[in-house]
Amino acid sequence: MKHSALLSIIAVGLLAAGMAWSQSKPVLPQSIASVDPAGIAEGRELYARFCASCHGANLEGQPDWQSPGADGLLPAPPHDGTGHTWHHDDRLLFDYTKLGGKAALEARGVRFNSGMPGFADDLSDAEIWRVLGFIRSNWSEREQRVQAERTRADAATRGH
Repeated sequence: MKHSALLSIIAVGLLAAGMAWSQSKPVLPQSIASVDPAGIAEGRELYARFCASCHGANLEGQPDWQSPGADGLLPAPPHDGTGHTWHHDDRLLFDYTKLGGKAALEARGVRFNSGMPGFADDLSDAEIWRVLGFIRSNWSEREQRVQAERTRADAATRGH
């Protein structure tokens, strides 16, 4: 009897600890579309600090961004509607930002020498989502709708 009572106490303790841990974890957005206005405001600040030096203060990208430079790398593209950021699903945008372009694409079986560095050491997952939410907030309704459709299609192929 003592053994089963001890196991019950341990089980209840583990359950309570697990519930407390899950409630203390920050809830990350399920998509860049779900970043709230406060998150977008923080994303704007983070973008200015970490992204604007390459992608432009107004999301305009670098000149001739579609032509490789002397180093063979493509310049940083714009993140406004004139670029291709909105053509990609949430997961790719997140991975590209967190891991860097080369690593994110290699994980998908694509060999491409991207100049995009990874920001895993500089930004938390939540901060990356907020930066992406800020970028999204600058797209037209049509661009946002197309990007959301690509995100849904990607999730469907992964069974989510």
